[in-house]
Amino acid sequence: MFLQNPPLTTDNAIGNGRVIIAFEYDGRGFHGWQLQKSGVRSVESELSRAVGKVADHPVELVCAGRTDAGVHASYQIAHFDTPSVRNLRSWVMGINTALPEDIAVHWAGSGVGDFHARFSATYRRYRYIIYNHPVRPGIQRGQVSWTFRPLDAERMHVAAQALVGEHDFSSFRAAGCQSRTPIRFLERISVTRKRDFVVIDVQANAFLHHMVRNIAGALMAVGSGKESIDSIREILMQRDRTVAGVTAPPHGLYLVDVGYPGEFGVPEAECGPGFLRPWFTRSENSPLAPTHIHPKQRVTTP
Repeated sequence: MFLQNPPLTTDNAIGNGRVIIAFEYDGRGFHGWQLQKSGVRSVESELSRAVGKVADHPVELVCAGRTDAGVHASYQIAHFDTPSVRNLRSWVMGINTALPEDIAVHWAGSGVGDFHARFSATYRRYRYIIYNHPVRPGIQRGQVSWTFRPLDAERMHVAAQALVGEHDFSSFRAAGCQSRTPIRFLERISVTRKRDFVVIDVQANAFLHHMVRNIAGALMAVGSGKESIDSIREILMQRDRTVAGVTAPPHGLYLVDVGYPGEFGVPEAECGPGFLRPWFTRSENSPLAPTHIHPKQRVTTP
């Protein structure tokens, strides 16, 4: 999960203020991150219950980025406030003991200064994984997307470059997206083929609701030859969701990295998911320093 795995020490005191946690989850069994009505399972409800047991009081979690039903995270960050003090091992092992098997906490640390899991983040990075084979997957069902139509990853990569930079991404946002602005800065996007898998790797300062899945759906149309390479640029310029085609399924999507300024001490991610990691070099799995940080996201410390 991390470029350098921090040891689970017992000689430190974490708490009496803001606590940060890094964790992963398999999204198949959840109706997304956010708390839902009673009886509907969410990542937030399971994790807050487990954290509350260790903290010995109810907690309110704030995450770096909400994920939808069926979407996974190989690296997610959240914070909570507590008067309780525990060591690193106690936080991690205690929380995991109270968690279901499809969520695992890997690290906890004290929040420095004005750290905020969402607003202190300078970028988010996702990978969308497509199993491109005539026969549907069995073992990895629910962990990857699938299409039997042959995809040209190089063609998809060329088309995707039209999205790089600051744009109005209205064509790629969900109809129910609640963001106040459709403007986002997409730092980079690449499409590569790894054996029978096509991987879309995308980083931006932030994402709109369904933005990555809508981009994936449009790129798959390009890769199959249904749409032209120029179609992605044309869709972007029209700023109209109805022209972008289908939304790709959620189970191919993974949140793989969230970036923070170094002074906050959050361990850097080695981008996953785990089964995909060996197919990329360590450099390709390492964090990519953003070249653009929106003024509202800049963090000032005393």
